[in-house]
Parts: sequence; structure tokens; C-alpha cells
Amino acid sequence: MLNAFMSYLGSTVPPGNADNQLWALIYVLIIFAGVSLAVVAMNWIERKALAHFQIRLGPMRVGPHGLLQPIADALKLMLKEDIIPAQADAVVFWVAPLIGLLAAFTVYTVIPFGPSQAVSDMNIGILFMLGVSSLGVLGIITAGWASNSHYPLIGALRSSAQMVSYEVAMGLAIVSALLMTSLNRTGTGTLSMIGIVEAQQQQGVWFIFKFFPLGLIAFVIFAIAMIAETNRAPFDLPEAESELTAGFHTEYSGLRWSLFMLGEYAAMIAVSSIAVTLWLGGWMRPFPNLLTGSAWDFIFSLFPGLTFAGLAAIAFIGTARMPAQAYFRIQRIGLAVFAALLGLIALLLLAIAVAGRTNDASIAGRFREGIDYVYWFVLKVAVFMYLFIWYRATWPRYRFDQLMRVGWKVMLPISLGVLILTAIVGVLIS
Repeated sequence: MLNAFMSYLGSTVPPGNADNQLWALIYVLIIFAGVSLAVVAMNWIERKALAHFQIRLGPMRVGPHGLLQPIADALKLMLKEDIIPAQADAVVFWVAPLIGLLAAFTVYTVIPFGPSQAVSDMNIGILFMLGVSSLGVLGIITAGWASNSHYPLIGALRSSAQMVSYEVAMGLAIVSALLMTSLNRTGTGTLSMIGIVEAQQQQGVWFIFKFFPLGLIAFVIFAIAMIAETNRAPFDLPEAESELTAGFHTEYSGLRWSLFMLGEYAAMIAVSSIAVTLWLGGWMRPFPNLLTGSAWDFIFSLFPGLTFAGLAAIAFIGTARMPAQAYFRIQRIGLAVFAALLGLIALLLLAIAVAGRTNDASIAGRFREGIDYVYWFVLKVAVFMYLFIWYRATWPRYRFDQLMRVGWKVMLPISLGVLILTAIVGVLIS
């Protein structure tokens, strides 16, 4: 085991391609823990952001500024009674939440956080991603069917129709991005997720700006379709609480209900990662071909540490502004400890950036490079996650007929036209 661990250090390929099962398992565990932690953070951020959109405070009681609210919710859900309706199909009812959860997490095996920061680099990565991500809707359909209840069944039927309507436009938008990868020296494209990012680096442009405005239109189509695919507002018709009580998961409670929520947020992060990979340069920092040289690399390597330093400063300011009363003493201490933790992470990241500047081939240099890749990738994904919250706070829910009309009469013709124009422009340029 030690040999397997040491032999992969310094490798420039993902562990799956290096046939190193130990490191592949380590990557899987890191991704699972990271995504689960991101879901917890997203739960708190969404509540606070929606509260500020609506001019209120949001969670404030459980921990400083409600930071412990997601943990309290998780404990509550695990301790709640788990009920299965008497006439439900118990086996299918039990399996349904796991289907969506496994589908969402399996997509991460081909998502590259860096040139070698992926579980595996498949030469059919896009096809694998499309196939697996499409399975997530089966969890919703089986949950609605197994519940033996009218509202969940209607939500399941809506979800199946929604998937069919928007998968087509999403697929055509992805094919438009794939066509752009063939505009290289060899004239051959790629279906590899890492290869797509490398194609953007070689061509010196993110695909969102390629063949402007065709790349931008394809990106917008994918961005709209991914909202519908993840059942988020304003396309959250399978779980429309104003019409169907809670939609497909009406009969679920406790831990099984929380698995649906975990799967939904994990799918949101997954589709955002796919959008970043295909159109926004993946792990690449801004202007990698324009701002080159060791000086610029060092400046951009400071961003992770400065980001955590800024978060630590915000937390310290919040601690100082908290009322000096005995009632707030524990919360002041908790927020101060959280700020100190963020500050220590910032110092560590800045120390790695400075240490790695002297020798890029050293362990500190490679570690700094890996941190930079992951940081820029996660930052781009975080923008998408904020947009999910913004959409929810801004637009009212579509009616079902409006949803179908947008999918078939607007999205499909536009995506097909963009695909044809992209192919024509690519042929003319090449």
C-alpha cells in the first residue's frame, strides 16, 4: 500500500489513468467529502442570501449568524421518524432516493478540477457524463410511482416530461462545444473532459467567447437547461409546493427526504462543473495566455490565500460588531474561533504560494499549482451556485405548458441553429 501511495506522487495523469486504485479511492473520498461539505455550506448560504434578498436576517439563533443551522437540520432529519405509506412499494420507495444521489455523485468521476485532479480521464467523458446525469430523473420517477399517491405521481410525470424536453437542447449545446475542440493543429476533436479544457488553452480562448456570439448562445442554452434538469426555480414543477404539496417527495420524511436534497444540491454542483469545463476554461485562471510569466503566476497564486483572508476579516468584523452582552458571549466566541480558523487557512495558503514560487518542480511548487487549479475551478462553480439562488429569489414558477413551450418551441430550434452555424463557421475557418 505504501508503494502504491508513493509511486503516484508527482504523476501528471489522473489516478484512474495511472491504474493506481489507492489514489483513485482517495480522490473519490476527497470529492465525496468536499461535495457534502459544499452542500452544507450551500444550504446556509442559500438561506442567508434569500433572506437578504427579502430584507430579513435568515438563520441567526443556532450558532453565530446561524452557521450551525445546517448541522442542526441534519441531526433533526436523522432523528425524525421515517414513515413508509401502507400501500407504497416499500423496496422501490426505499431505493428511489439512492438512485438520484448515486447518479449525481458518479458524474464527479470524470469532472477535472485540474490536469491531473480527476478520478479518471475517459476518452468518452462527455458521453459518460450525459448518460449518468440523465439517470438522476429515475429517482424522481420511481419515488413518485412507489409512493402510491396522486401528488407524487403527478410530480414524477412532470419530471419525466421536463427531462425529455430539455435533454435534447442541452445535448445540442454540448455538441456545439465539442465541435470547437476540433479547431486545432490535428483537426480532430475530443470527448475527454480534460481534453476540452486543454483545447481552450491551446486555442487561447474560452469557448463561451468562441465564434461570438455562437459560443455564448450555446452556453446560455445549457445554463437554462441545467436549471430545468436539476428541478430548480423557476422550473421546479416536479416539487411545486403551491400545487402538489411537495411534489414527488410528498410521502418522504426524515433521512430519506434529506437524501433527495443532498442529491439535488450535488447535481447542481455537478452541472455547474460541466458548464465551467465546457465553456469557461475549467481550471484555467483568467487570461492564462495573455498574462504569462512567473511574476503573473505568483500574483494569481496569492488569490486563494487572499480570499480566505478576506473571509476571515469579514468574520472578525462581525465578531466586533456583535453586541457585548452575556447572551451573545458564546456566539461571539464561536464566530471569533471561526474567523481565526479562516485566518490560519489563509496564512497556510499564502505560505505555500511563497514557498512554491522559488521552484515549481518542488513539492511546494506542485502543491501550489494544484491549489491554484482547484481554486479557480471552485470559484467559477461558486458563481453558478449563487446564480441558482438569485434565480429562485427573482422569477416566479413557470406553468407546465409554459415549460414545455420554452423547451420545444424556443430552446430546441435555437440550439439546433447554433449547432449548424458552429459547424459552418468551423469548416470555413479551418
